[in-house]
Amino acid sequence: MFRFSAMGDVAMTIPVIRLLLQQYPDLRITFVSNGFFQPMFANIERLNFYNADLKGTHKGFKGLYRLYKELKQRFDFDAVADLHNVLRTQVIRKFFLFSSKPFVAIDKGRNEKKALTRKDNKVLKQLPATFDRYAEVFKKLGLSIQLNAALSPLPVTITQNSFVQLKQQGYKLIGIAPFAQHKEKMYPVEKMKEVVRMLLANKNSKLFLFGGGKAEIELLQQWEKELTGVENMAGKMNFEKELEHISQLDLMLSMDSANMHLASLYNVPVVSVWGATHPFAGFYGWQQPANNAVQIDLYCRPCSVFGNKTCYRGDWACMNDLPPTLIHQRIMEVLTK
Repeated sequence: MFRFSAMGDVAMTIPVIRLLLQQYPDLRITFVSNGFFQPMFANIERLNFYNADLKGTHKGFKGLYRLYKELKQRFDFDAVADLHNVLRTQVIRKFFLFSSKPFVAIDKGRNEKKALTRKDNKVLKQLPATFDRYAEVFKKLGLSIQLNAALSPLPVTITQNSFVQLKQQGYKLIGIAPFAQHKEKMYPVEKMKEVVRMLLANKNSKLFLFGGGKAEIELLQQWEKELTGVENMAGKMNFEKELEHISQLDLMLSMDSANMHLASLYNVPVVSVWGATHPFAGFYGWQQPANNAVQIDLYCRPCSVFGNKTCYRGDWACMNDLPPTLIHQRIMEVLTK
């Protein structure tokens, strides 16, 4: 099966794949994706991760053909699932036609999502979750999945780290991932800092900052200096260690971003902040309670599926009008359950 990006979307494949393997004990899966994501799949039995080097060996048309040839030579697939359905995977699908293997691609529901996010005559309703869309691909291959079946947290190896010691001392560990790829998905910095200051008043909690890119790491380092009592985790460890630490959190505060999905893999409660995007589009965290999504109702929401469109109102009211106290209140409600 193929799913090249983005991190959150790749993470969303994992519960579906684990349930698929759980319900079909004789099944084996080869997952083809960006090599950086491999640690997420490390402890899944009967799953082989194959690195698609799309910026090097497998770049361009010739590279995709090379990827196809490698897969064909090393594995004897019974069927192929395209969980991405973009130009690259569409090209690979053409190659597999010559192998006479069943090949099914995800239906992303683009028309439904356009209706949900358009400016006029918006159709505001819950669309199928991406998990359901992934499951539908396997159903078409004759592998129906019960998505409501019990699923344990994703297995992870825990070493003797500082988080273990803090939990032994009785602290609640709160992860904070304040950034997102697009401004429309990100809570204003000063408002988020206000949330952090309110959380710091709870002496039974320890706060940790998470992020990914170089620019995010630099900003989070500044936050660590400015906000006494907050520790930055970004840029201090590899992805595998980051996942280990995320798995030990008591709560993650995030935007509509990859960290919501990473924490969800380990059954960590996530309080997520939503602006231009909306859980109705189907990208909510795995088994997260609906009321953990903090948002305000506006006639213009959602205006984008991915948050990559500039606010046409020009006031970013979906984020600017969301009070920090609302976020803090929801976090405290979750922590005290």
